[in-house]
Amino acid sequence: MKNGQKPDKVSLFIENAEKAASITHLIGENEKPAGRIMELLPKGAVVYCPRATKLEKAASGRIAGHTDDFGLATVTIREVSAAIAETGSLVCDSGDGRAVQATLLPEHHIAIVPREKIFATFEEYFATVSSPPPTNITFITGPSRTTDIELEEIIGVHGPARLDIIIV
Repeated sequence: MKNGQKPDKVSLFIENAEKAASITHLIGENEKPAGRIMELLPKGAVVYCPRATKLEKAASGRIAGHTDDFGLATVTIREVSAAIAETGSLVCDSGDGRAVQATLLPEHHIAIVPREKIFATFEEYFATVSSPPPTNITFITGPSRTTDIELEEIIGVHGPARLDIIIV
């Protein structure tokens, strides 16, 4: 950072998410996330969006290929529970009956992250988690990747091959 200043949480999150091969999209105050999401959807995509939050409802309003079965989806759009700036990680949980698997099965995950849900550290995030915590909490740092026995990295074997993060 310039003049030795520490980056703000949003900038640090973007920097670390991009280091992990996520694609970030910072939405301005006058821009609607739905427009950016429509640009990201491949033609003919089968989209799962739980429509559980105001942002999810707004984002999914114009989608033609919507499914209520995340197992059939090629793309998931979901507002995440939180994001961690120090690692560029997303936090998805099973609170409110939400299926964590919906963010792991389709080949493309479009995550919606409100700025106020970005925490500097894991500790800062966990200090806000209710008791008892949700049954499942999943941390996602970049697209799914694995390395085979010959040390060749393979993207998308155990989860989405593409991760777009919309920061609103």
